[in-house]
Amino acid sequence: MYGLFTASRRVAGALAIVTFALAPARLAAQSAAEHVAMGDKDHQVLNAPGALHHYEEALKGDPKSYEALWKATREAVDVGEYNSDDRERERLYGAAEQYARRAVEANPADAEGHAQLARALGRKALSLGKKDQVKYAGDVRTVALSALRINPRHPAALHVMGKWNYEVLRLSGITRFMAKTFLGGKVFDSASWDDAQRYMEESVQVDPTRLIHHLDLARVYAARDNKAKAREQYELVIKGPVTDYNDRKFQAEAADEIKDVR
Repeated sequence: MYGLFTASRRVAGALAIVTFALAPARLAAQSAAEHVAMGDKDHQVLNAPGALHHYEEALKGDPKSYEALWKATREAVDVGEYNSDDRERERLYGAAEQYARRAVEANPADAEGHAQLARALGRKALSLGKKDQVKYAGDVRTVALSALRINPRHPAALHVMGKWNYEVLRLSGITRFMAKTFLGGKVFDSASWDDAQRYMEESVQVDPTRLIHHLDLARVYAARDNKAKAREQYELVIKGPVTDYNDRKFQAEAADEIKDVR
């Protein structure tokens, strides 16, 4: 009887140790979920720095959280876009790229991770010189098309493809020639104004509330000398509701650029 009692106490003690060992994991998972929820709240009130902080805190507790990874990417890109500190902007874009790559690794079958990676790479490329932009161009296109193969109507991926065509065509002829000749950038031959317009129009159709879609569509129309349609899109940006962190910046740019298409 004594032996049985002792054995029971040993089993109970072992269970207590296991329970204690598992408690931090449960608490970490709970904390990660709470941080994602708090990040979502900050995102809704356009506090991108606060949202980024919470998503990064969530990743400390759950490094493979797909939701925290792609959302951290989104916020890091938004915070970096108009950051006047070159080093901080570079850090944010670097972090965004790494979060997005981890998101794709965590859930390769979902379009969001691919779309956010394309967005991070595209934004990073645009912050660099023309020669460095060329180096990123192929990867941006490949990743965005991967997202669209999974979800042909993903607004961010559609936007990236529209922007990709637009930016490639804005490169000087000599830059495109050098890219194709010395960097193997034959993919540049696929860029067209028709595709730039088509992708941008689709992004607006799928997600008409995003001011950035309208702004970049206005720029495509302006580049194609369609001033009436460009003005229409610029006006939609200027008068549209602010729903994203950088919308005020987009509205200021639209107000300035519309002067050139009157």
